[in-house]
Amino acid sequence: MAASSEQTVPLSVLLKRELAHEKIENPEIAHGQAGQSKKGEDLTLVKTECQRMVGDGVSTYSVFGMFDGHNGSAAAIYTKENLLNNVLSAIPPDLNRNEWVAALPRALVAGFVKTDKDFQEKGQKSGTTVTFVIIEGWVVTVASVGDSRCVLESSDGEIYYLSADHRLDTNEEERVRITSSGGEVGRLNTGGGAEVGPLRCWPGGLCLSRSIGDMDVGEFIVPVPHVKQVKLSTGGGRLVICSDGVWDSLPAEVALDCCRGMSPDAAAPHIVKEAVQAKGLRDDTTCIVVDVLPQEKPPASAPQTKKPVKGMLKSMFRRKSSESSSYNDKDYVEPDVVVELYEEGSAMLSERFNTKYPVCNMFKLFMCAVCQVEIKPGEGISIHEGESDSGKFRPWDGPFLCSSCQEKKEAMEGKRSSGVLITLRCCLSSFDRRVELAVEVTTELSSTFAF
Repeated sequence: MAASSEQTVPLSVLLKRELAHEKIENPEIAHGQAGQSKKGEDLTLVKTECQRMVGDGVSTYSVFGMFDGHNGSAAAIYTKENLLNNVLSAIPPDLNRNEWVAALPRALVAGFVKTDKDFQEKGQKSGTTVTFVIIEGWVVTVASVGDSRCVLESSDGEIYYLSADHRLDTNEEERVRITSSGGEVGRLNTGGGAEVGPLRCWPGGLCLSRSIGDMDVGEFIVPVPHVKQVKLSTGGGRLVICSDGVWDSLPAEVALDCCRGMSPDAAAPHIVKEAVQAKGLRDDTTCIVVDVLPQEKPPASAPQTKKPVKGMLKSMFRRKSSESSSYNDKDYVEPDVVVELYEEGSAMLSERFNTKYPVCNMFKLFMCAVCQVEIKPGEGISIHEGESDSGKFRPWDGPFLCSSCQEKKEAMEGKRSSGVLITLRCCLSSFDRRVELAVEVTTELSSTFAF
């Protein structure tokens, strides 16, 4: 970027400026969705004009979710029905707009982990990827586990990836995390030493390193999401949220190019059609298109000039500054760029919950940072318990976890055995899945090479 564009802007300044201008505060949100089903395990969530009280007024936000189930649809159904409530429950009440938006990244982590914890108590083995999008004003927050993706095309034609892929084939960092936590990573062995297909985690045979559910594949397959939060310029942009049935067939540039100028209602089915035409209907193929635009403009995304794709590089964003006190409204002229407010992908809860806001209310019982149950003072376990550098934290430093959430944290980090019963179930399930995967691979190979 040019030197003149290096100025960074704190979230508080951006939101304060929006509050002074009604049209800037309330963009137009238009959406469309479509899908073709092969297994019936893709689900979507669309909730627009959600309301919450802010002082004497009402603030609105929109929620869009993509859930790509596997080994059945139970996890996708449960997550669709419960994730949003679990996220909202992790946000303290009576927050102003600035505080609410700033609390979202941490609340999303807590909501994902609680949803996974509650679902696994049901004893069902299915799992699901999740890409969860919350739009409040011009701020877009995306939390993701698995390989469904959310991409953004800004008003000036640049493409940004707002989610992370947790496929073992492409994510070396996740492979290292799993093996260091006690899992094994390898391809499906079909006998005679021949290995086929993508890299998978054993036991279980899952090719993803993060998901909700999947109780039979080991607790090192974690539900802790990658979270990215950005603020769009007042020119807006288009979000495309799809399951891997689309992304395995179409690069992001192609998906956005093929529907340019269309309304979201027309764009979503067109993307699905292009994906199916490219490689056939091999998987559930689902798409949500969301346009975020000024109210005076029609809900269609058609940038005149398309710039080169920036990919996942952090340099593509203007970063916010931690020194918010050095800026005033009059000192800042908003550039027509996407501003990165937050990004974190660590699978460690102690790293995701280390923010000071809000730790606890000293005049009430402590709350578990994950499941939100009340815990008496002295009974809560600091999330920093057992950390190698825990010496820098005092015993009363939170956030705190209840005993069951502390056990889940330790299991996800490979610090305790999951127990003989769970290990046996994992081994049996691993065998079952190997057989199922071998049948799938044989069927697909037979189909591919049939004359």
